[in-house]
Amino acid sequence: MSLATTHQLQVKGMSCQHCVKAVTKAIVALDADAVVSVELPQGAVKVQTKLSREETAQAIIEEGYEVQP
Repeated sequence: MSLATTHQLQVKGMSCQHCVKAVTKAIVALDADAVVSVELPQGAVKVQTKLSREETAQAIIEEGYEVQP
């Protein structure tokens, strides 16, 4: 098992607690041990996970949000 790393992602399109739950659920579905922290006003998502940054971003994109490069 690989060690968890922390990814900081800038996400556009999140506006409410439903968005926070959708993003969190999408990441946890791929990594049950992931720790997701969302700063809604800043659009910042901090994730401690064994997933790569690309896998994490893709999970968020599949929920309909835009991840900044």
